[in-house]
Amino acid sequence: MRAVVLESYGGPEVLQVREVPDPEPGPEELLVDVAATAVNRADLLQRMGRYPGPPMPHEIPGLEFAGTVAAVGERVTEHAVGDTVMGIVGGGGYASRLAVHERQVMPVPSTVGLPDAAAIPEVFVTAYDALVLQGGLTAGGWALVHAGASGVGTAAIQLVRAVGARTIATCSAGKVEACRRLGADVVVDRGAEDFVEVVQEATGGTGVDVVLDVVGGDYVPRNLAACRVGGRIVQVGVMGGGRADVPVGVLLSRRISWIGTVLRSRPIEEKIAVSRRCRHDLVPLFEQGVLQPVIDRRYPLEEVAAAHEYVASNANVGKVLLTLG
Repeated sequence: MRAVVLESYGGPEVLQVREVPDPEPGPEELLVDVAATAVNRADLLQRMGRYPGPPMPHEIPGLEFAGTVAAVGERVTEHAVGDTVMGIVGGGGYASRLAVHERQVMPVPSTVGLPDAAAIPEVFVTAYDALVLQGGLTAGGWALVHAGASGVGTAAIQLVRAVGARTIATCSAGKVEACRRLGADVVVDRGAEDFVEVVQEATGGTGVDVVLDVVGGDYVPRNLAACRVGGRIVQVGVMGGGRADVPVGVLLSRRISWIGTVLRSRPIEEKIAVSRRCRHDLVPLFEQGVLQPVIDRRYPLEEVAAAHEYVASNANVGKVLLTLG
């Protein structure tokens, strides 16, 4: 099969397509012909040697996929050859074939199809898990979503609207209208406005119920100031830095929960559980047209280096796909 194999770490030039043996599916696994995968910031970190993937015969990046089932293990009961599926994986997405546990995949919605479904799993699972399953967001609440035009951000804005809550999204000046079109109730130009002030004005001084933060760094104390009493901050990334000056007194006095979370390193049982929940709760919303993937650009697998450079430039609104079909 064709795959992007990391034989060294560094800049985009280390990304090379190689021929490697097909994976062998286990008794409860599917062998999937991958139609497309997507570029995530974790892939950029892995390429630089800063976020190692799981043990595998060849180090292949890629955290999500959409494709067609090519073969099934002897104990597989829910899927058959020819089914179209999508899902999250710990690695291996940048390949024309991968093996994945059958209960870790979701059906591709008929309203999306291949290969665009590859833009769904990582960001919608991350956003739903953070906002609803861990953040506890419900109808009538407020969510502060940072990097609203990112892959996770564009998914989060749609999900907040779907549960009947309201969004305050932060982004750069050139992406304000994109966030508004997705349904954000309030959009903050992070270069010109203080999101804490905007939050306090929008919520009547109460603060937001949930903060979804991919930035970290100096956003941390401001997130605390933007939270309501008993609110939750769910930290899913540290694009702005992994260290912060934390006013612990605010955390205590306002009884705020600050939750750190990642998908990649979770045990397979937890990945299956969150995938099953998203299959039940989210796939119908795609079928109804309530949710949709947001795709900025598509690159063939052989142009993976250019795709990484584009994501690193922060120019994208939504997802950047790598197509293999």
